[in-house]
Amino acid sequence: MYVPTKIFFTKGVGRHKEYLASFELALRDAGIEICNLVSVSSIFPVGAKIINKTQGLKMLQPGMITHCVMARNSTNEPNRLIASSIGVAIPADKNMYGYLSEHHPYGETEKVAGEYAEDLAATMLATTLGIDFDADKNWNEREQVFKMSGKIVRTFNVTQSARGNKNGLWTTVISVAILLP
Repeated sequence: MYVPTKIFFTKGVGRHKEYLASFELALRDAGIEICNLVSVSSIFPVGAKIINKTQGLKMLQPGMITHCVMARNSTNEPNRLIASSIGVAIPADKNMYGYLSEHHPYGETEKVAGEYAEDLAATMLATTLGIDFDADKNWNEREQVFKMSGKIVRTFNVTQSARGNKNGLWTTVISVAILLP
């Protein structure tokens, strides 16, 4: 096994009469359909460098077994709002791991789903780092506490939302963090 040294983020949407085909089309939209994806839990590896999607896609080979953290959601209900989101929280200490969270809601806008996933990742990291905060405060207030502690250097999210196809085709959304050696 290996500890990933690079990570990139991507997202996509697919629509098709078949559930599996809609997932395949979402993978194509994200640019990662050539990989054999293996979903793993949600640790941002120590020292991993975030690279852009273009750089990351160049590193992939057809059939490559590729580890990822994936949020995925699907519906065939006309006009149903779905989303998938990856939240990211990176510690200031470069010798410490961070967190990636997955969120796959129904009825949430891209903004709401993204903030939730980002908050979830930051909260997991904050509790690991011993940052004292009020869990009942809203995300904006907690975000300030997290960042002012000096222990969390960066949080963000990658989110994809869509409405179910009006004719009942399967609609699938994915948000993915690809982990590379």
